Amino acid sequence: MAAVSLSVSTVKPLGDRIFIKVSEAEAKTAGGILLPDNAQEKPQVGEVTAVGPGKRSDDGTRQELDVKVGDKVLYSKYAGTEVKLAGEEYILLSEKDILAVVA
Repeated sequence: MAAVSLSVSTVKPLGDRIFIKVSEAEAKTAGGILLPDNAQEKPQVGEVTAVGPGKRSDDGTRQELDVKVGDKVLYSKYAGTEVKLAGEEYILLSEKDILAVVA
């Protein structure tokens, strides 16, 4: 089996899937207490790095996605598939799992 080299630029989501770079987890509480890695909550905010072409409707046309590359988004806590590329954490999820665009 041949080795495959993946990078963010080589990953192209299909359909209504979106590729998101996960934001760093908070290392401190609001009171200033440092949290160990295993006590940190998984972040639910990230930046869109790639989007698919959109979902096909029943008549065969493509429906454009509401997000674009560069948007910061809030997504569901247990949604998507986690992927690690070049030491960075990413998540691949469907558009329906995005809750909001963060300004």
